[in-house]
Formats: sequence, C-alpha cells, structure tokens
Amino acid sequence: MVKINGEIFDIAGKTLADYLASINYDFKRIAVERNGYIVPKAQYGETVLIDGDIVEIVNFVGGG
Repeated sequence: MVKINGEIFDIAGKTLADYLASINYDFKRIAVERNGYIVPKAQYGETVLIDGDIVEIVNFVGGG
C-alpha cells in the first residue's frame, strides 16, 4: 500500500510515471516528493513505488 496525498492506494510495484499517467497528471506542472525527498522528473520512469511509500504530489496552477 502506498499513501499518496493522504490517501492509500494498492499500487506497489508500479512506477511513478505509470501511476501519474493513469491519473492524467501533466509531468511539466507537478512536483513529486517520495518519503521526504523530491523525485527528479527524469527518474519518474525508473522510480518503483513500494509498500509503505509516502508520496506527495503538488500540481502547479497559473492564475492572475
């Protein structure tokens, strides 16, 4: 089980990129923290989520 933005998901074994694509996040407009560390965008495809991970996803929005 992986905790993402406070919710529990059964996605252990998926890559971060796979998860983000499945929920239609725009990689250019987000920042991801995994277990207290920022994950560089270049590593989304090789970052495999494991049981116990805590992930925070911040989506940047523009406005004015």
